[in-house]
Amino acid sequence: MTLLDMLATSAGRWGMRPALVFRARELSYSGLQKEAGRVGGLLRGVGVRQGDRVALMLPNSLEFGTGYFGILAAGATVVPLNPLLKTEEVRYILEDSGATAIVCLELTYPLTQAGRVGLGRSIPALLLGEASSRGLAVGDVSAGTPPNEVAAASGPPSLGSEDVAACLYTSGTTGRPKGAMLTHGNLVSNVRSFREILHATEEDIFFCVLPMFHAFAATVLFLESVSLGATVVLEPRFAPDLMLKTIAERRVTLFAGVPSMFTVLAGLPKPALDFSAWRLCISGGAPLPPSVLEAFEAKYNVPIYEGYGPTECSPVLTVNPPLGLRKIGSVGPAIPQVELRVVDDTDTPVPVGEVGEIVARGPNVMKGYLNRPSDTVQALRGGWYHTGDLGRVDADGYYYIVDRKTDLILVGGLNVYPREVELALSSHPAVAEVAVIGVPDPVRGEAPKALVVLRDGHQPNPQELIQWCRQRLAGYKIPRTISIVSCLPKTVTGKILKTALRETS
Repeated sequence: MTLLDMLATSAGRWGMRPALVFRARELSYSGLQKEAGRVGGLLRGVGVRQGDRVALMLPNSLEFGTGYFGILAAGATVVPLNPLLKTEEVRYILEDSGATAIVCLELTYPLTQAGRVGLGRSIPALLLGEASSRGLAVGDVSAGTPPNEVAAASGPPSLGSEDVAACLYTSGTTGRPKGAMLTHGNLVSNVRSFREILHATEEDIFFCVLPMFHAFAATVLFLESVSLGATVVLEPRFAPDLMLKTIAERRVTLFAGVPSMFTVLAGLPKPALDFSAWRLCISGGAPLPPSVLEAFEAKYNVPIYEGYGPTECSPVLTVNPPLGLRKIGSVGPAIPQVELRVVDDTDTPVPVGEVGEIVARGPNVMKGYLNRPSDTVQALRGGWYHTGDLGRVDADGYYYIVDRKTDLILVGGLNVYPREVELALSSHPAVAEVAVIGVPDPVRGEAPKALVVLRDGHQPNPQELIQWCRQRLAGYKIPRTISIVSCLPKTVTGKILKTALRETS
């Protein structure tokens, strides 16, 4: 099965059900399939061929859905771009991916136009606009005239499960972004496996404020809802008051977010709205502090189930099962079809409870990195994808993320996991967010340094926070310095950019 088959199945069963909702606008499953086919025909009309890569630069919108499936309908690979990227970042991805066309909005067109300058080749851009009576308006803005549409009756090129559906560029927290090639089979298998655990139905209403160009939202909210024939309500940015109002008015049942969103929601006064339809939340993208989970659940009476997975795995590897045992602090067991191990530096499995690198294999694991054969071999050595995440597994098969392998701090030869120090500090009532990094130390080689964002109305001094750590951590784990900052740099999915912190510390 391909993603197009998945859409066709839902359109055949639930044609008039809203697939996507964006404020006052809706697009049914039949409409999504029809408009995707038209966009695919237009792309073929400007020369896109099977196996080509087409950039997609759109915020959360109905047009994201038609653009995504339209690119697939052309037989091409979707290369999602973050609309907040800078010109040089856009140019890098267009060049590295070899994109033959771009799908965008009028809002994002100037950035795509600037990104194309200096590439030495022409890349046509299709502009998706707001609906008129005939549906989504599409034009070839780079040529100034509408392209010829290849007749839909001719159908898209034949696709199979091994064809690459999406090339997702990693966040680049450890260097230049790499394009992870995810096949139709990778994504369909991950959607199906996650669905077995989620136990959602076509009656569910998903809420998506996470960026759809990222793997988390694309699989867990967008593709998952399409596979079910459910509805996904879209918002382009996280505005807490508007989000809560929409959840109540649209009778949303499922929300997936990152820890920073739950932190904000837990700290807000609960509005007098009807949240009775809201039954569960999924957290991912970064570790969720237990204190945030407890505060959120106490306020909204909606459980949060934490999961985990990297882009290269489509991305879901684990989740606490909504109909099973939930362990707070754990990211849950492996989802169906996924195998996980915790290994040492020689790729030998370590005993239960010991820390090592988490490795994964299964039908959801990427085909490889685009144009990077040596990186692909290294990441997939031995047939297992090496996540770079340190963790442990308990006797029940539940996994716990300890830290990134690259973030490990060596203090006098002893391992300090920043995540452990961050958890201790985040339990202080004055601490809103915290990041711990290693800095050079003339005696011990490295020392922990904490950067802390305070909650409004609190003003503890660094020594008070250090004393808090002394009561909870071994001496060598205690931060030597604590800096109070106004904010922490993050990726769009809420991961703190520790490389940026290390560069400025």
